Formats: sequence, structure tokens, C-alpha cells
Amino acid sequence: MPSFNLADLFEVVADAVPDRLALVADGGPAARLTYAGLDARANRVAHHLAAAGIGPGDHVAILARNRAEWVESMIGCYKLRAAPVNVNHRYVAGELTHLLADSASVALIAEKDLLPGVEHDRLPALRHVLAIDGDYEDALAAASPGRGFAPRSSDDPYLLYTGGTTGLPKGVLWRCEDIFVAAMGGGNFGGPPVADPAELAACRDRDGLRTQVHAPLMHGGGQWITWITLTTGGTVVLWTGARFDAAAALDLAVRERSQILMLVGNGMAAPIADVLDAAGPGGIPGLAVFAFGSGGAPLSDAVKARLLAAVPNAYVSDNLGGSETGAMGASEGGGRFRLGPEFAVLGPDLRPVAPGEEGVVARTGHIPSAYWNDPDKTAATFVTGPDGRRWALQGDHARAEPDGSTTLLGRGSLVINTGGEKVFAEEVETALRAHPGVADAVVVGTPDERLGHRVTAVVALQPGGPSPDALTAHARTRLAGYKVPRAYVVVPEIRRTPVGKPDYAWARAQT
Repeated sequence: MPSFNLADLFEVVADAVPDRLALVADGGPAARLTYAGLDARANRVAHHLAAAGIGPGDHVAILARNRAEWVESMIGCYKLRAAPVNVNHRYVAGELTHLLADSASVALIAEKDLLPGVEHDRLPALRHVLAIDGDYEDALAAASPGRGFAPRSSDDPYLLYTGGTTGLPKGVLWRCEDIFVAAMGGGNFGGPPVADPAELAACRDRDGLRTQVHAPLMHGGGQWITWITLTTGGTVVLWTGARFDAAAALDLAVRERSQILMLVGNGMAAPIADVLDAAGPGGIPGLAVFAFGSGGAPLSDAVKARLLAAVPNAYVSDNLGGSETGAMGASEGGGRFRLGPEFAVLGPDLRPVAPGEEGVVARTGHIPSAYWNDPDKTAATFVTGPDGRRWALQGDHARAEPDGSTTLLGRGSLVINTGGEKVFAEEVETALRAHPGVADAVVVGTPDERLGHRVTAVVALQPGGPSPDALTAHARTRLAGYKVPRAYVVVPEIRRTPVGKPDYAWARAQT
């Protein structure tokens, strides 16, 4: 009997609609895959990994840009009851080595041009590497396209790496059933989750929606909308461009008759609105889009209004979510969100606050098991309230409103959300301070119309200290590109609090 293991859920749908188009991804031998075709290639991945000694509970890192192989490798891992590990392809060697070591990944599936950043001599657990654009296709050709796997479990792991309070990536460990309900729509997006995996076969009785996914699969948002689509019999139209290009994305939408565009905040939505505006009152011929969704970064009310003006009667959903809580709710504008009954704003006593009071957003019910390899952070984030309920604390400070909505006030930790990427101020400060010409540095997020926030550094320099360009070049040797400051403010001295901590309020006032 199928479990809520993600591979079991996918197989229920694949058996119900084998000839329906499941995945579109430009380029490569897997550019267009039916459900049967995607299932067969995922089976080949799984059999290849099994032959290499990979099995239940093992971690398999995926280091790649958006492409079909990302999807089929992810599904193949779940077929083995292994956990795929999302790796940010922007990481430099030190960041990459930390994640692969921390996750105890025993196998790595990676694009060939990204492999030089892998420091094998520092990764004793890593025993198998499969290179996309290298030996990947030969490996699949030699493996069986059939299933023949052992029974799976709803308890099988889903592991999602995200930033931690120190800036180093941390793995959030979920049960497959919990992440399916909490973040992947539960097979019935917007309604109660299915009670039995067999219910997903009802997708044969309706047309599947064509969802164009622009978010990277290396982030939770990209994975979640992909699984929402695949477990309801839809078609994933995957953006595979090296950089987001709004005009090309809309051309793709016309070509594939995409109905839903999933974007990441204003950074993608504003350029889409620009192209739609330029098309004029008649719009873009052949465009079938009737809904826009965003996750990973907020949409401004102004950009939402522009999308609605360009596509009258469209549905625009600005979604709040997190690696520790899954999908949380949709924006009602003005910073307010309508959260589900499994959420609450908790006070310091871990009890829900009264209307008008402030606290921290938390989820109960279907929540993660732990942080991988981090018992201290697990204890601090996944807590038990006085009534015995277990909660996941997202870290968002909020106010409970009298009408039942929730107003977000901001992250409690020093997190900068820039274009959907999380950047931790302390990590960037450490990198800047490593330059011999930097006396001190504080990093803050400053408003940016396109990215939501941009990383801005307030720096005090030694005499004859480096130029902003030199600082940027230095930072790029230690940090992924999205973490590198986009603006600098030079001050004579960094102000600190009486206890010696950087004065972030003062720093923001300098920008």
C-alpha cells in the first residue's frame, strides 16, 4: 500500500496519468517528460545509486541549476528512501564543503562545471559522484527503468538546507508526510489534505494545471511548488535560464501555455509587470496565464496592482513560508497575513498572545523533527508549550490582530532577505573584517524595489583602506555572490552598544 513517501505519492499519479506531460525543461535528453517517462528515469537514478551502495537514510547531495536531472534525481532518492540534499550552486568552496560535510552526504549528483569546487579530501563520507553532462546519461542507460523497490514509509526523511543563526547552512529534517501536508498542498491545495495516497489518482478525471516554476529547486519554494504540481497531475514548466529574463519567461509561458507563474518576490514580478505593461492593452498574444504566485520574498502592493492591471481578473498570491514551518499563508496586503488554524503568535511563555499583542509566529501539528546534526538549535526552535503541544518557531515577530489576521513585524535574527535568498549579517561582517584594510564593519538590509532588500555594509577603514570595488572582490572570495554587499557606507568609526555589540539601528540610519 502506498505511503506518504514522496516517491509513492508520485507513483500513484504516474500510474493514473502515465501519458500526461509531467515536466518541461529546456535542453538535454529529458527536455519533455511524460509521467511515465519521468518515472522511468527516476527509477534508473535510484537503481544506479542502489548499485553504488546508497540506501535508506543516506543523504545524496544535488548540486545543479534548474534542469530536468534535478527533478528526476530528487524523485529517485525518495524511491530509495534516501534524502536528497539541496546545495546552493552559488556557494564557494568553503561554503560547499561545510554543507557536504555537515549533511554527511555519501553521494553527490552535480553539474560537471560545478565539481571543481568540491574539496574531496575534506569529505571522507563522500564515496560516489555522478556528473551531469558527464557520466550521468551512461549511468542511467545502464540501470533498469523498472521499479522493484522495497516498501517505503511516511516517516522517510525530507531534508532541506537553509541558513542558520550563524550564517552557516543548517538542515531542517522533516518526515515525508509532514512536509507533504505542511508545504506541498497535501494533494488538495487550499483544502484539507488527502487522507489516503490513493486519492491522488483522481487527477485522471481532470485536466492538470500547467505551472511555470522560476524559483530554484535548491530552495524549498521551488521544490514545494514542483511537488504541488506533480502530486495533482499537473505539468511543471521549469525555468532553466542562468539568469531570470522576464521577456523570455513570458515567451516560454506562451509556448507552453502556462497557466500559473510562480515567481520570487518583486525581483521577478516587477520585470514581468514591465513586459506586460509594454505589451499594451491587448496584452501578449497567446498568453494563458491566469494566476501569479510568489514565495521566498514578498511582493509589494504596487507590483501586485500592476500584475492585476495587466491581466484583469488574475489571481495574485503572495505566500509566506519557511523551512521550519512550511507554507504559512497568503498576504492580505499591508504586511498582514491570514494564517491557518495550525499557526499562532506565541508570547515568551509559549502561549498564544491576545489580539493586539506581539510575539513570534509558530506552527504546531505537521512540523519538522529536528535540525540535522544540531541538538542545541533543535531545542531552541522546536519547543513544547505548557499544554503539551509541540511548536516550530519560525523566527518572524508578529502582532495578532483583532480580526484574526497577523501582521508581520520582521525577523528576530539578523537576516536580510534579498531576492529570495537569506543573508546573515554576521557572516558578511566576518568576511569584510578579514580584509586587513577594514577596521570594523556592520551589515544591514536596506530597501530595494527589485530585491526587497539589498545587502549594505557600513565600514570603518584603516588609513589608506580599500575601495568599494576592492572590498567586493575580497568578499567574493569568501561568500556566494548574493551575499556580497551591493552598497557601502564609509564611516570614521562603528558605533557599538554598551555591551560591545554592533548598534544596528545606528547603522541603518547611516544608509
